[in-house]
Amino acid sequence: MPILNKIVIRDFRNIVLQELEFSPNVNCISGGNGEGKTNLLDAIWYLSMTKSAFSLSDRFNFRHGCGEFALSGVYDLPDGSNTRISVRVADGADKKLNRDGKPYTRISDHVGLIPIVMVSPADTSMVSESGEERRKFVNSVLSQMSGAYLNDVQQYNRLLLQRNRLLKDGNPDESLLDVLDERMSALAEPISKRRQELSDGLSPIVQRYYDGISGGTGEVAVQYVTDLSRGRLKDLLSASRHRDSLLKYTTAGIQRDDFVFALDGYPIRRFGSQGQQKSFLVALKFAQYELMKDTCGFAPILLLDDLFDKLDLGRVSNLLSMVAGTEFGQIFITDSNKVRIRSLVDGVTAARTYYEAEGGVFTCSE
Repeated sequence: MPILNKIVIRDFRNIVLQELEFSPNVNCISGGNGEGKTNLLDAIWYLSMTKSAFSLSDRFNFRHGCGEFALSGVYDLPDGSNTRISVRVADGADKKLNRDGKPYTRISDHVGLIPIVMVSPADTSMVSESGEERRKFVNSVLSQMSGAYLNDVQQYNRLLLQRNRLLKDGNPDESLLDVLDERMSALAEPISKRRQELSDGLSPIVQRYYDGISGGTGEVAVQYVTDLSRGRLKDLLSASRHRDSLLKYTTAGIQRDDFVFALDGYPIRRFGSQGQQKSFLVALKFAQYELMKDTCGFAPILLLDDLFDKLDLGRVSNLLSMVAGTEFGQIFITDSNKVRIRSLVDGVTAARTYYEAEGGVFTCSE
């Protein structure tokens, strides 16, 4: 399993310069709101995924008044090797990502090397907002488990962008649209197949964790909804071409896919209470963790940001015990209550490290 031994953070969010060492098991970060706990977890996420878990633009990751930031992590990898991952992002320049001092040919080649899962209060957007948030989640999971999937999605999105540009120009070249439709269709089928497999694989695991959290009240599922259920994408695009030309964008395809989170057969977004929605989302992320662990052959790094915002102490304790009982990997957990987090973690493992956050400065405490 991957272990982050040390991280160096410079000018990331409210963190000026920090060099921190971690336990291979549980690492706890306590402190008040706005002190930097989530920023530390996001820096760890960034080193795995090459982007923030929260910001669409890297401009929002620069410390106030700065035009760049840098992150570096030293890891023990599952193959027994030790490696250093570093990234530097400067305003107006290309992102620089290196492994042991050597730049990646493609940044996307790094995704999946260090699998990671985050449970965060921001997860509520997957229930409350559009299908785009749920597609982002699914793409994040599948991209870490399959480089081929990530490559297919990137190619599909480039072709979609090209097709939409043609439609916006007016009177598009029909033969060129034929070529694009054929290529998009060839990519859409394996993408859709992997999304269906993920949906099918997640549902029973989500149910198990949801039962553990909620006491077994309700049947939950992840349901995949796609245009491809109506036929091949090539045929759908051909049938919608006139409409697409009028609207000047592509109206069919996997970019419209959605994932319905259901409770007793109904969308949890509409019919679930706030408590049921929170319990479902935590169960979903722990199911992701288990599925990735089984697929990768080792446990991902697990980031638990303010889990007590969603669940009470007893349920959080039960969840951590479930993970600990399956040879859990490295865990980072934040909480505003230092006493609460200590009482919880001390009962789970003796291999732990405690940090207190204040103004972007992290102090090790025992």
